[in-house]
Amino acid sequence: MFNMRGSAGLSTGAGVVRHCSSSNSDNTLSGNITPPSPNKAENQTPIALPPTKRLAIVTCMDARINPFTQLGIKPGEAHIIRNAGGMARDALRSLVISQRLLGTREIAVYHHTGCGMATFSKPHLRTLITDDLRDDDKQSTGRIVDEMEFLEWPGVSPNSLSSTTTTLSSTSATKSNKLSGSTRELESPLLASLKSEVNFLRTHPLIMRETMVSGWVWDVGKEEAIRII
Repeated sequence: MFNMRGSAGLSTGAGVVRHCSSSNSDNTLSGNITPPSPNKAENQTPIALPPTKRLAIVTCMDARINPFTQLGIKPGEAHIIRNAGGMARDALRSLVISQRLLGTREIAVYHHTGCGMATFSKPHLRTLITDDLRDDDKQSTGRIVDEMEFLEWPGVSPNSLSSTTTTLSSTSATKSNKLSGSTRELESPLLASLKSEVNFLRTHPLIMRETMVSGWVWDVGKEEAIRII
């Protein structure tokens, strides 16, 4: 399915990072995005709308993850659906459209080591958000926060980075040993999430029955894509 290639990995650290908006007028959208000049050749064939590999990849929004270089995918070959943690249930609407309107019949769930989803629980994140609210917003906006589903990973405790009690299949456990040894214990929520998301897709009535679903992990330390499921 994929031609696995290495890509320059970046160092990762544990913990939730709080980001603040900048008041610097120079830090604008136009300053952060610099599209390259068009270089399309006159005889270049336009990329078709339906993905040629009939493949959809659900992956994380993490800026270190590049499915094109890491999985050997070219523009036009696959749909890339991104969200926090690469959660299939969060991508369901897009996957249904991808399958029913654009013909995809294979889905790859693509997680990675060092993911921020392993650093918080729902209560932790909700507290982080509500603590930043103004007093006059706490009641109305606090209700929105309480009702929002953040889709936390299985096995992540309020103190974060706990090992999961979820039991993976023997096949998955064997393949998970390929992950960087120093991170294996902390990455157990990652593997539990991957299995959960793959099972979600394989059993969901809106995902077409003939769909092939697989689970992959990008090992940031080894700069390697590994098929787990």
